[in-house]
Amino acid sequence: MQEKFSYKDAGVDIDTANLFVDRIKPLIKSTYRKEVMSAIGGFGSLFHLDIGKYTKPVLVSSTDGVGTKLKIAQLMDKHDTIGIDLVAMSVNDVVVQGAEPLFFHDYISTGKLDVEKSINIIEGIVKGCRDAGCALIGGETAEMPSFYKEGEYDLAGFCVGVVEADKIIDGSEIRVGERIIGIASSGIHSNGFSLARKVLIEKGKLSVHKMVDNFEHTLGMELLRPTKIYVKPILNLIKNFSIKGIIHITGGGYIDNIPRILPSQCRAVILKDSWDIPPIFTIIKKMGNIDEAEMYRVFNMGIGMMIVVPEKDTSEVIERLEILGDRAYAIGFIEKRETDQPSISFI
Repeated sequence: MQEKFSYKDAGVDIDTANLFVDRIKPLIKSTYRKEVMSAIGGFGSLFHLDIGKYTKPVLVSSTDGVGTKLKIAQLMDKHDTIGIDLVAMSVNDVVVQGAEPLFFHDYISTGKLDVEKSINIIEGIVKGCRDAGCALIGGETAEMPSFYKEGEYDLAGFCVGVVEADKIIDGSEIRVGERIIGIASSGIHSNGFSLARKVLIEKGKLSVHKMVDNFEHTLGMELLRPTKIYVKPILNLIKNFSIKGIIHITGGGYIDNIPRILPSQCRAVILKDSWDIPPIFTIIKKMGNIDEAEMYRVFNMGIGMMIVVPEKDTSEVIERLEILGDRAYAIGFIEKRETDQPSISFI
């Protein structure tokens, strides 16, 4: 008699997946905005854009993951904050255009679905969406046997936001003499982890469970600090100040991200001693004998977001950020760029 096979025999358990969806529905619903029209479980997600609120609305989208920070979460077996990172990476890219994030989609792929672990991940995504003010309206959980090692998973996220056409912030209005304000990061965020792991764990033989000098917790907990979500303070500033440019210090650090918004005739000068660099970056640099230029190209070095403002507004913007609960510093200025000069320098 020929042997019978089912999808479950192949490693995919549809019943477990359905149970997971049922359990996360209340979490997801807690992120809904009034524009959400569909419930979880449909083939597509419906979101009603209230065009009456806008004159010329422009949609802004971004997609990203969290890279090899996932390795730290898996080493620690701690999965309740990695979802915050996932949301942060996309919403921070959307808000730098001056856009309000509207909704978010997530994608979780794994070899075998672990319901409790996956719920922990969703809890982080939900918290991130609440912090950003956007709705989690859809996603996908893919069970892919033999594709991932046991306990491994990957994440991806996708965000859509909206901004008035005449209020898009793209850096084109940046002028010589304006000031750069840096908003503190919460730690490494979600970039540079391949180098951090190479230096600290592979080469340095440090355990993620080791208590490290200058930290009040383990190395793993320091590395897992969630990426800061800057949406609410940035949207607050946009309402009250003339913001000429916003820079998310993500992959590529200072070297690759700052030039993305600068007009060709401008260059950014960064004052290196103008803010406090968190100890984790000093440890990575020392243990890895890493050049300073490489550190500034890979890591945020304690500044997760930069904004360019008129000089006269500098003090008031910093004060507003501090009232909102963010540490902010005057970290540089814009000067004229000569033809043969790089678009960024450090002094």
